[in-house]
Amino acid sequence: MTPAKTHRATPGQTVGPFFAYGLEYPKQHEVVFPHSPGAIVLSGTVLDGAGAPIPDALVEIFGADADGSVPRARGAFRRDDHTFTGFGRAFTDDEGRYTFWTREPGAHSGRAGFFAVIVFARGLPDKLHTRVYSPADAAALAADPLLASLDETERTSLIATRTPEGYLTHDIRLQGENETVFLAF
Repeated sequence: MTPAKTHRATPGQTVGPFFAYGLEYPKQHEVVFPHSPGAIVLSGTVLDGAGAPIPDALVEIFGADADGSVPRARGAFRRDDHTFTGFGRAFTDDEGRYTFWTREPGAHSGRAGFFAVIVFARGLPDKLHTRVYSPADAAALAADPLLASLDETERTSLIATRTPEGYLTHDIRLQGENETVFLAF
């Protein structure tokens, strides 16, 4: 015989809206020092199901270095303008835009270079995991196991676009038409 429940279940909580207290730290979006050798900008917009920008989302990235090596350096929360840790955090602005100064991740072990991305936004019951792939190596993109398992539209939702300045741009669509592929953990 099981004992009677003494407490009612509590309702689920959603992620956000975010307040900067406890989340912000200096240079959080500067994974590398701006304009340093090899530095690029990764930017984009976080959009809801109707295509409207989300002004209070939080985006975190972790990426390999340009040679494909995974950073092991400590100090992601204390930027020294020299050490590449691979981790960055950015809040979206009023137009839903996020921006990082980072390095373009190189291919590693036969896989295309990518940023691991986590998105937190209001109304989400949990964070969302995805990837943003570098468009630098078409052969590596074609051979990547995750990308190979997706149809063309889904693959496109994960590959960044190169800007005329050589930077990367990538919009994250939380649902609806052209929804970004999200990964289950």
